[in-house]
Amino acid sequence: MAATAPRPRTSTREPEELARRLTAWLDVRLPGARVTNVHVPDSNGMSSETLLFDIEHPRTPLRECALRLAADPAAYTVFPTYDMPRQHRVMDLVARHTDLPVPRVQWLEEDPAPLGAPFFVMARAEGRVPPDVMPYTYEGNWLHAATDAERAVLQEASISLLARLHDGFPAQEAAFLLPPGEGSPLRRHVDAQRAYYEWVVDGLARSPLVERAFERLEELWPADEGDPVLNWGDARIGNVIYQPDGFEPVAVLDWEMAACAPREVDLGWTVFLHRFFQDLTVGFGRPGLPDFLRREDLERRYAELTGHVPRDMEFHTLYAALRHGIVMLRIAYRQAHFGEVEVPADPDGLILHHAGLAAMVQGTYW
Repeated sequence: MAATAPRPRTSTREPEELARRLTAWLDVRLPGARVTNVHVPDSNGMSSETLLFDIEHPRTPLRECALRLAADPAAYTVFPTYDMPRQHRVMDLVARHTDLPVPRVQWLEEDPAPLGAPFFVMARAEGRVPPDVMPYTYEGNWLHAATDAERAVLQEASISLLARLHDGFPAQEAAFLLPPGEGSPLRRHVDAQRAYYEWVVDGLARSPLVERAFERLEELWPADEGDPVLNWGDARIGNVIYQPDGFEPVAVLDWEMAACAPREVDLGWTVFLHRFFQDLTVGFGRPGLPDFLRREDLERRYAELTGHVPRDMEFHTLYAALRHGIVMLRIAYRQAHFGEVEVPADPDGLILHHAGLAAMVQGTYW
């Protein structure tokens, strides 16, 4: 995801072959149906894969569709497991309990035989997504070219998504997302990230920076963790489809990291993921979008919308940076697996935002 690097390889699958197998699978459910206009979106994820297609059939409940497919094991997956029934369930529950624009989910296929992995089919939304490569903080994309007033509309609508999710979803309905183990929801969430890190570095060089960050988390641990709510998980504007000619959300995507955790876990991720792109942009000598998605503005507006004043945000932004660092480490090791990069002597250099993460560990970033 470096600003000057090509997008890393994400799959060994061929869309044409997937389309043929998808047509065969669909014929059992809608005899005579044809799958057409199959293509992979430009923003296809680094974990689960997305396939866009149309269905031609007089009785289909959906015509313009998206398919979410568990990651290809041959592609050196980002995460150890991909629970498609879990994602399907989360999206269905969010659609039923909130007014968030979540795409309507349709078929769930848990048998890996038809396409090589479990998948589900959902309605497709049309619109614009803030790009990751090149990041929306760089010139040359629709969000950077927008006016300050237009970006303010998008920012307001985006923080409203989190507020409405956290306040509108019955917290008890999210309990099934708790990781196994003991302790509070936050403790379980952090313990699950430790386990993920151990999986990432199994047989490979460990990251001293990531391990220092875990130690720093313990020093900053909140005295009052707050009540858990449903967390979107990958709460960032790059996972939202906005109006084709406007700045309001039309679809909220990517629920594979959904969790039962304090509100600030989501909010810290939103704050940090923008800082990640902004810091990369500034590092390449460009101004980026310094007045967009600022931490203080997001915290203030979230408090106004929910009545909950975000707390311990130094902990939660560090936690977000740490979690993203582990993902970056895994992606870099995957690139090395495919011969796209070489692993340096210092594995911390594989983490694009290692300087920012180190500053957070030292308490100097903010």
